[in-house]
Amino acid sequence: MGSRIEILNQGGFRSDGRRQFELRDITIDLSQQGQADGSAVVTHGLTHVLVSIFGPREAKIRSQTIHDRANVNVEVGVAAFSTGDRRKRTRGDKRILELAASIKSTFEPVIQTNLYPRSQIDVFVQVLQQDGGLLQACINATTLALVNAGIPLLDFVCAVTGGVHSTSPLLDLTLLEENDIPNVTIAVMPKTGKVTLLTMETRLHVDRFEEIFKLATDAAKVIHGEMKTAVQSRTSMLVTAMGSAPRVGGGDVVDKDNDDRMNEF
Repeated sequence: MGSRIEILNQGGFRSDGRRQFELRDITIDLSQQGQADGSAVVTHGLTHVLVSIFGPREAKIRSQTIHDRANVNVEVGVAAFSTGDRRKRTRGDKRILELAASIKSTFEPVIQTNLYPRSQIDVFVQVLQQDGGLLQACINATTLALVNAGIPLLDFVCAVTGGVHSTSPLLDLTLLEENDIPNVTIAVMPKTGKVTLLTMETRLHVDRFEEIFKLATDAAKVIHGEMKTAVQSRTSMLVTAMGSAPRVGGGDVVDKDNDDRMNEF
């Protein structure tokens, strides 16, 4: 398929100035958002996502109650101004329903739902800006929001997109790249190496898949480091604000305990 833009030039640079395996800048904000039990604002380049967590709490609809575990409910909203076409997407939009289903199937095996029987965990995802890697950003933001809400997980879930231009693999695709080349989104748990999600909306040659998979797995570890640093920073700030950290003597012990708990992930 002919491209209207230069995905990768002869110098090895992409349309936004990055190298093949270079990730976009990622920013993470774990500050309180409204009345949510936990929230996270994550940006991958120009893709901007807000995730809010409510629960565990009593299920509003009795038919959705599960007697031995919590029910995970995911709702996705896309702001009309998030894309250039200004198309308004309703909750019944097929693309939104598929996105919500992918997020739910990714996190149901990771959240320790057995600890909260007959309850519900609500995950609200708001897409504020789109420029490729939307599912990747939603998954990473949901992981951080769940951690921020204090909901126990088996491990972090880190996602990244990958694609192939001619014979050259690329990571963390922009919207222009996603529309032009075969791509895949992979979500892994860095501690165990297990894959929780792998989805493709285009055809990808089997000979290229293994290479993309290995690169995406390595990239997920880099993203995991950024996420872990953000959680540690937020935790330290909260401990200090609560006055729990001793100012004279013993402070190193508290900090060491916090570091030891985070190193388990």
